[in-house]
Amino acid sequence: MMASRDEAQHVVECDLCQQPVSFFCRRCGVNLCDPCVLIHLRVKSKNGHDIVDYTSKDDDDTCHCDSHTQNACSAYCKTCEAPICMLCVTIKHKSHEISELSDKIEELLKVIATENDRLQSFRHELERILDHTTKLLSSISSIYKLRKDEVTARGEEWIKLIEKTVKKLHQELDDMHKEHEAVLQKQKRKFEEMIRRMDDMNGKTVEFQKSKNVTEMQTFVPVIQKQESLSDVSQYSFPKLYAYKIDEYLENQLKEKELPGGIISAIPTVTSVIDTGFPADEEYKTRLYDMAVTDDNKVWMGGASGELKLFDLQGNLHHTVNITTHGMYLCTYNKQVVYSGTQAVRMISDTDTVVTMFTTGDWEPYGVTSTASGDLLVCLRKDDQTKVVRYSSTGTVLHEIQYDSQCQLLYKWAVYITENVNRDIIVTDWEKNAVIAVDRLGIFRYSYSDKDTKFAVSSVTTDSVGHVVVTDFGGNKIHMLDRDGRFLRYIIPEGGINNPRAVCILGHGEMMVGECLTGIAKRIKYLEE
Repeated sequence: MMASRDEAQHVVECDLCQQPVSFFCRRCGVNLCDPCVLIHLRVKSKNGHDIVDYTSKDDDDTCHCDSHTQNACSAYCKTCEAPICMLCVTIKHKSHEISELSDKIEELLKVIATENDRLQSFRHELERILDHTTKLLSSISSIYKLRKDEVTARGEEWIKLIEKTVKKLHQELDDMHKEHEAVLQKQKRKFEEMIRRMDDMNGKTVEFQKSKNVTEMQTFVPVIQKQESLSDVSQYSFPKLYAYKIDEYLENQLKEKELPGGIISAIPTVTSVIDTGFPADEEYKTRLYDMAVTDDNKVWMGGASGELKLFDLQGNLHHTVNITTHGMYLCTYNKQVVYSGTQAVRMISDTDTVVTMFTTGDWEPYGVTSTASGDLLVCLRKDDQTKVVRYSSTGTVLHEIQYDSQCQLLYKWAVYITENVNRDIIVTDWEKNAVIAVDRLGIFRYSYSDKDTKFAVSSVTTDSVGHVVVTDFGGNKIHMLDRDGRFLRYIIPEGGINNPRAVCILGHGEMMVGECLTGIAKRIKYLEE
């Protein structure tokens, strides 16, 4: 009996001889008849063969050919980057580069395994962060209750202080009242006496209009000239109570506001680490001294060698320039790296030539920074004196800052320097162990230090909204202040930071901090998106 047309269409043929199929090779994806399965087994394959009964071939995941859907894929076309069947090999892909499908499968499985390992590793990190987040959630209510209790206690202290201060001011006002009243009574009597005398002088003057007694007139002239006028009388005013906005002041004191541009991370993270490779100084064993970020987000670094190195944020070294001193103090100026040392400020040109911008005489330059006005600020030291000098690009001295309004020295040893967005000039004074800020005219603004006995101020920089970032070499942490020098918080990344010195802001809530003794620079993300 002849098979129907539909039955004939569903007869699967051997890929080698077009006879009815009996077997299937899972490794090669080939349909085989009884005679051909023996021939196929003699064909060498580095992955071997996996012969199964054709009826059970679908028990495995099989890739079917897009062009011949009834055929399983047994090869891979590298030219088209697609799996194909044996029929495609001899027709459509005849001149293409063909490989075994099993080779492609092995390649893809390696990629998948590698990526899966990466994800599993990241999963462990997520579990750690999740655990930390869960612990924070469990303690958040108690922490905020504690903070509210602290606010209440601080408020009660201030209420007592306010009551005490009000009582004191009342007493002072009472004393001033008595004193002021006595002064006014005395002044009243004086004015009455002056008016009486003026009336007498006026009467005498009227009499002289009808007199010809020159001698008496001559005697009277010096008397009337000596009489006080109103300009010689002291004027008194009442005391004034200045209207401070106490609500804003208390809020700022009691509650730390979030940083503009983001919320600080509970635990700042180190996103990359750069081994700068600077050798250790023979005497102090220090390595990394300063760094300066470029417009295209690379970082120049200087250390205990006659080199300046340019790294990208992933830690790749892009450029090295030889200099004659250690790279102690750096900044960028007009897209070039500038450094100070040996009584001069120098710039590296596009051709790696060292250009002396200007000399500093017998004063030794330390920290250097560029300003929004296009000038350079330099810390200078000679003997036991320190000053900050503003230079033009050609070395003209525009301004010197050395004394406060009481003619006392502002600095003892100013080392690192930066300019804030409000044009404050901020230095770290290593001898005073403090951060000192003056306004652009050189008038003292504030000083910041820390009570921690381990505190050792090192370098300073500012971010785009005016926060002041200070590295604490001895305390192994970073201090963040507001633009008025008030402490905001510490920044200590997970894993810590050892003897931080150099620091620069990268933007996007990131900073680069250099460990002075190890020569390691850490990229730290301290703000959440």
